[in-house]
Amino acid sequence: MSETGTLHPAGTAVRATPAAAVIASVVLVELSSGITQGFLSPLLKGLTRTLHVTAADLNWISIANLLASVAFTPVLSRMGDLYGHRRVLRWNLLIVLLGSVLVGLSRSFGVLLAGQLLQGAFAGFFPLLVGILRNRSGAAESRRGISFMVAALTGGVAFGLVASGLVARSSASPTAALWVPTVAVALALAVTWPLLPESGHRPGGRVDLAGGVLLSIGLVAIMLGLGQGGTPGWEWTSGRTLLCLAGGAAVTGLWVLVELRTAEPMIDVRLFRHRNVVVVSLVALTFTFGMLGLLVANPVYLGTAKAEAGYGLGLDPLGIALAMLPNMLALTLGALVAPALATAITDRRVLVTGSVLMAAGFAGESLGRSALLPFLAATAVAGLGSGLLQHSTRTLAVEAVPHDQTSVGSGINELLINVGGSIGAAVVLTVFAARTPAGQTLPRIDAYTTSWLACAAVALAGAGLSLFYRGGKR
Repeated sequence: MSETGTLHPAGTAVRATPAAAVIASVVLVELSSGITQGFLSPLLKGLTRTLHVTAADLNWISIANLLASVAFTPVLSRMGDLYGHRRVLRWNLLIVLLGSVLVGLSRSFGVLLAGQLLQGAFAGFFPLLVGILRNRSGAAESRRGISFMVAALTGGVAFGLVASGLVARSSASPTAALWVPTVAVALALAVTWPLLPESGHRPGGRVDLAGGVLLSIGLVAIMLGLGQGGTPGWEWTSGRTLLCLAGGAAVTGLWVLVELRTAEPMIDVRLFRHRNVVVVSLVALTFTFGMLGLLVANPVYLGTAKAEAGYGLGLDPLGIALAMLPNMLALTLGALVAPALATAITDRRVLVTGSVLMAAGFAGESLGRSALLPFLAATAVAGLGSGLLQHSTRTLAVEAVPHDQTSVGSGINELLINVGGSIGAAVVLTVFAARTPAGQTLPRIDAYTTSWLACAAVALAGAGLSLFYRGGKR
């Protein structure tokens, strides 16, 4: 990565920024993103009492967050490519900071969900940062940069877990730990504001607002139907569920037609004519189905005592945070070794290996649920596979698009990551709701085993899809 400045089309020089400062800034932003995504897990079990909600209701936290990500990602990504990645990233950080303040102030489930909706804008961080990196480095260096970003993201999740667990243990207030992401995002904004350089190439143009609105409405409607489907009042045959699913599919189809006729589309759907774009997109859907779908289920299981529900491992918030570290550390390791592994065995085999490891890990969680060590070992196996796929899908998604659509290519992948996670969370929510006895806050044990095995099956499907990827050694 060069320290020399580049030129905008108008001839204005971009301020030279040391490569180390760029990498440090990128890592700090992704750390704050990880903290924002990870801080809530150790607190979930306690929130069932504090906010008077059921474990099934808590799945709406991740669904709301993921739905917001679906809406924010394509717009922020396209704006970054058109108007400058740094400029849009600053606004992006401010949106997430506002959401974090709302979460910190929340004393009701509704306010918490509103904060989570705004925090969902963190999905824009990754494609905007990739745009900055790719504009200032070659392909190999860009891959290493993305590897650092994924590692920082997962490291941030681990740090957020421990930080919120420590705050929850040491504070008398049950909601004190909700302020953890505010501190992290504010620090990232203050430090990176003067350091991150602007993109050297900004073609200009306009944002396809019609495409962005149609895509957001279509996907949110589909996710809402999936998320509520099977719950009381939202039976799969009910009018509102069918309206969301069918209406969302129709609006998404209309979006495709609009994008094909738009000179400057939000997302160039013609990219999906390419085999590798389709394969990487589908693998992104399958691996996040389990990774994000179990984001609520596993922490709740870890915090449930056998005396309370007849199952669980009975950990306190700090114990939950520490118990989730093997998964996070293995995920970080997978992201760091993925570039070298792809060079040694090809990208396709990395995709297959990651998917198989995730399937084995989820199946192991079901088999080892009665004791802490076997359960944690299984989460580590799933984490290793997830780390390989986090890096590989994000890298391959960027390399499959033209240089001036870097953020859009990354944004498509981030979008599909969040769609896959939304579907996974919706499936788990449906399973939990169907297996929670009336008047109880916790589901029966078969809700967990069904969810783990479903995630394993989807991960295996991802391994099969990965075989269709075409590409040699790097």
